[in-house]
Amino acid sequence: MKKLLVASLLLLGTITIQAQDDTTTLDDRLNVRRTEFAKKASDEKKQTYKEGIEAVELSGILSDAKQVGEKAPNFTLTNQLGETVSLYDELKNGPVVLIWYRGGWCPYCNITLHYMQERLPDFKAEGASLLALTPELPDQSLNTSEKHDLQFNVLSDVGNQIGKDYGVVFKLTPEVAEIYEASFGMHNYNGDESDELPLAATYVIDQDGFIQYAFLDADYRNRAEPDDIIEALKKL
Repeated sequence: MKKLLVASLLLLGTITIQAQDDTTTLDDRLNVRRTEFAKKASDEKKQTYKEGIEAVELSGILSDAKQVGEKAPNFTLTNQLGETVSLYDELKNGPVVLIWYRGGWCPYCNITLHYMQERLPDFKAEGASLLALTPELPDQSLNTSEKHDLQFNVLSDVGNQIGKDYGVVFKLTPEVAEIYEASFGMHNYNGDESDELPLAATYVIDQDGFIQYAFLDADYRNRAEPDDIIEALKKL
């Protein structure tokens, strides 16, 4: 029966979607995308992206960003429905899981947002709320939210102002920025030509406003695993 199902999916051209649905962790799903990219991308593009990741590593951002034990800067931003959301107000109700995504044009971000929505009940079971920050303009963040039927706050950090407060913002190499603009029109998503993006960072912030878990990685293809986030929440 399973072979027949796979064969049918191949004929329909949906085998990638099925492969993602059958996986059990976020990294499993991200690895499907990594594998697809490795098969399709040119050697030149792979090298350009590799050098871009290396530039992020060398920038010092991973050590300069907010770390475990530090106070999380407060912020007030607008969500996908045009409502204002304050971090410290959210903390009155419980701990906060704070994540950044680069934009709706990023396949790794889309996979992550979709998976986070699936795991949202698990976060809520620990009394936590989930906030996702993006440099996208509000209209673009609404489109991303609608596409994934997200039931958590997606906040527009236009100009990466909050991202800079947390130290998670970097500038793309010119070569990577050129590819992103040509392929996705990144400037239209973000409303500027700064070519600055946030790391795909994740923090768990306790009700006193202190960071108790931090995921910081120069490689945008890697994301915090929800099981690790939940483990951090259980320790609060």
